[in-house]
Amino acid sequence: MNVTGRVVVVGAGVAGLVSALELARAGFDVHVVERQATPGGKMRQVFAGGRPVDAGPTVFTMRWVFERVFGDAGRVFSEDVRLKPLSILARHAWGTDERLDLFASVEQSADAIGDFAGAREAAGFRQFCARARDVYQTLEEPFIRSPQPTPVSLAFSAGLRGLTDMWRISPFSTLWSALGEHFQDARLRQLFGRYATYCGSSPFDAPATLMLVAHVEQDGVWVIEGGMYALAKALESVAQENGARFTYGAEVEEVVVRSGRVSGVRLRNGDVIEADNVIVNADTAAVAAGLLGPSVAATVSPLRRDQRSLSAMTWVMNAETRGFPLVRHNVFFSSNYQAEFDDIFKRSRLPREPTVYVCAQDRSDDAAAFAGGRERLLVLVNAPATGDVDQFTGAEAAVCEDHTFARLERLGLEVDRTSAETVLTTPAEFHDLFPATGGALYGAASHGWMASFSRPGGKTRIPGLYLAGGSVHPGPGVPMAALSGWLAAAQLAVDHNSTRV
Repeated sequence: MNVTGRVVVVGAGVAGLVSALELARAGFDVHVVERQATPGGKMRQVFAGGRPVDAGPTVFTMRWVFERVFGDAGRVFSEDVRLKPLSILARHAWGTDERLDLFASVEQSADAIGDFAGAREAAGFRQFCARARDVYQTLEEPFIRSPQPTPVSLAFSAGLRGLTDMWRISPFSTLWSALGEHFQDARLRQLFGRYATYCGSSPFDAPATLMLVAHVEQDGVWVIEGGMYALAKALESVAQENGARFTYGAEVEEVVVRSGRVSGVRLRNGDVIEADNVIVNADTAAVAAGLLGPSVAATVSPLRRDQRSLSAMTWVMNAETRGFPLVRHNVFFSSNYQAEFDDIFKRSRLPREPTVYVCAQDRSDDAAAFAGGRERLLVLVNAPATGDVDQFTGAEAAVCEDHTFARLERLGLEVDRTSAETVLTTPAEFHDLFPATGGALYGAASHGWMASFSRPGGKTRIPGLYLAGGSVHPGPGVPMAALSGWLAAAQLAVDHNSTRV
């Protein structure tokens, strides 16, 4: 292999792993430095009762992103990462007798919605799916795959016919108002409005374009054998096979800039790693706060606290359950969605009545197939990203826990918390894991039509410095973060080759 340049990747989240693999495969000398002991970043595992539980992202979509990454490295993704498709995307509950499954099949979901809410709502769902497909197809090339789109570049790339498409996707409408064009049943608006939370936002303020998530899920949702963490390990392994080196338990204190360009990184222990280029796979809030040195802080704009995305309260459990027939992904809705998001975004407090997500990680599509006994659960409620100013004391956490599990019980799910082995993570602890964020898990909230364009791109104004991750374009979520790593690596390679003599 002909080494073409030295690259340090700061952070071994999915974006850092993808960029490391891409660059190592291209012949760069790649060194990944990670402050934690394992790869994955937010795609982390927590042990409860001695059993590993996915405690970050749990939904795997857009497998084509990883088929491309592994394929470019000469590997077959389905051989390195074992996948099982889900036929039930999620099970939703509003009351003990109000349950609705969404399926991978649009027609099967439409039939279920018809039984649940009537023929008019089923017709609205079909129209919504067609619109979600249009949104995705309109935005995929000029926005999702573009290194740094702007409203002007997006319109220019769309062309005259594309401008009609752009208007049809309602970029200036909120998701909640757009859903009202398809669904009269408030429960269905709540269900599909939840897609805004996939990027840490409120459906009442997020743009209607986020309905594209519906199309992404209908294109396939899979379970990864060994959990989402297995994807991180597979990326690490293939990157190592291509020559990338990994150092864990090492924190970067400063990205070193000399004569106006990057020259490497200095670790907290004083060691310096020389490099021609650096990719920072960390939340941009950490960069703006100067946690990677004053020389690079001004490359991104700091976020105000009210611009942050959602945080969460999570309970990782190994517990017995009764009642509700859990599948892999389950959502137990609050009775007042507006009040829930007002609590979080307007009052900066834990919701009094939260919507609860339960990922039952020993289950798949058929609830009856579960053999019983203790099972691995991730229980999650949305929370404000104020972990830097609010420590979420024992009393606050206890009240939130009581409200959370009381909601589950009212909707038919009993969790035996007396026998459970539980690990709680609060926004304050997420802030410690991901410094300068307040516990925000998705970078900036996607509120307003310009929010996505406000995210920094992979290339910075400092030569040799690049950004990647969920707070960087094209945004949060495992496949999107992976795309940001791919885009950063591609831009670095182009810049490097353009300056070679």
